Amino acid sequence: MDALGDKLVRRWIDFGRLLRRNGVQTTADQMHDLLSVLSDPTQDWADRQTIYYTARALLCSRHEDWPRFDLIFRQFWGRTRQIIIPSDTATPRPENQPTSERESQALSTAAPGSEILPTVERTTAIDAPDLPGEDGEDTTLPDQLLLYSGYEQLRQIDFADFTGDELAQARAMLATWRWEPGTRRTRRLAPARRGRRLDVERTLRRAMRHGGVPLHLAWRGPRRKPRPIVLICDISGSMAPYTRLLLHFLHTLSRGLHHAEIFVFATRLTRITRQLRARTVDTALQEVGHTVVDWSGGTRIGAALRTFNTTWARRVLGQGAVVCIISDGWDRGDPALLEAEMAYLQRMAFRLIWLNPLLGLPGYRPLTRGMAAALPHIDDFLPANNLRSLEALATLLGAIPPTRPLRHQHTLAQVPEGIHAPPP
Repeated sequence: MDALGDKLVRRWIDFGRLLRRNGVQTTADQMHDLLSVLSDPTQDWADRQTIYYTARALLCSRHEDWPRFDLIFRQFWGRTRQIIIPSDTATPRPENQPTSERESQALSTAAPGSEILPTVERTTAIDAPDLPGEDGEDTTLPDQLLLYSGYEQLRQIDFADFTGDELAQARAMLATWRWEPGTRRTRRLAPARRGRRLDVERTLRRAMRHGGVPLHLAWRGPRRKPRPIVLICDISGSMAPYTRLLLHFLHTLSRGLHHAEIFVFATRLTRITRQLRARTVDTALQEVGHTVVDWSGGTRIGAALRTFNTTWARRVLGQGAVVCIISDGWDRGDPALLEAEMAYLQRMAFRLIWLNPLLGLPGYRPLTRGMAAALPHIDDFLPANNLRSLEALATLLGAIPPTRPLRHQHTLAQVPEGIHAPPP
């Protein structure tokens, strides 16, 4: 590794640490293999793209880590002027800004016909200070490279306004999230330091070490498990601008939770839990497309909930499940049916959450007949139009108390403006 130099070796080691901090499981042996390959003088490392694919092949053990690795690689090496040899870094800059002499030399030494990797949209991060290492100004490695100013801007963009590049960035960010819903206390007992019931078997086994004298008592306490989550998503025509990213969100959520049931509906209800278990999101969405027959159709929320309550509720709502309905509330069915099914669903669920993409828009009021009929039977009414709102949902799921919320049956006239959330 002497061919790389101590400074460049430290930079690659810092890059590996940053990958681990952002969820890419990179080991020391993988980093050693990469440094050994990059220090081989017989190889031609003039092509930046070759370095990228070599590092990805050696440092990524899972296919789902590729988008995250791509984002971290482009940001970490985007402002540094050396990877193996001086090369263009494709850092975004205004067109009228002249390049430095060092950058001009890098462009002239680049391999002919080499393709430069696409850059991350970071318009607000162009003038940000360089990442640690090259000039010795800052040697502190950030814990989360993904939390930069461009990410703050992306969090506030409405899903309906996403471009293709922004959608890819959002997918990579969703892949880094860790969902930790609240736990529930089961009826089964498990070994515990303090409990309400004596564990006779463990106590006797410990006593055998001291000649049959029970010097230490063992106890059993209630076992705790993650609370199940049930998601029912609207895929009707009015939800089309939000459907593509919400399905990515459902795939991430289903793979990040131990027990999650996913349903979609337009005019009928379809269970897609098995389809979303596919390893990649593209494969999962293809299977969902083959299964769902009422894609972008009309909306009959009451009929879909009736199917859920009569067919699936007793199967999936046990053990204190939390139900999340994602819909804009536009309904072409009977409002009385929707209200009756919502009342039944609220009694069956531990907590009933409604996510409405329109709630994040300024001046929105839940005046449609479907939303007005469902609102009195909702425990939490939250927006779902950008990444910030999904982060709020993750915070809410992680802070769910062990007791059921008080059921305040509000009328529409009692609902305040803004975030319409009945008190817990």
